[in-house]
Amino acid sequence: MPLFIDIHKHVPGLTEDAVAGAHEKDLATQDKHDVKYLKYWFNERSGAVFCLVEAPNKEAAIRVHREAHGLIPDEIIEVQEGS
Repeated sequence: MPLFIDIHKHVPGLTEDAVAGAHEKDLATQDKHDVKYLKYWFNERSGAVFCLVEAPNKEAAIRVHREAHGLIPDEIIEVQEGS
């Protein structure tokens, strides 16, 4: 399954708890879209969030975010894992 990094460039009012809550909502929603959110990183000062996701395509990953919490990424990049 393809791997993607999605980028949210500025989430207003971002906190560690808010990111964790949004991730939990993604996990609760992902199965019906054949998506697996694996990991996330964030910068509370800038409001940036980065999500690593396995998905059949970019659109499926976006559907999960839209349905789970409405925070659509600014960009999604297909990536390959290296060592």
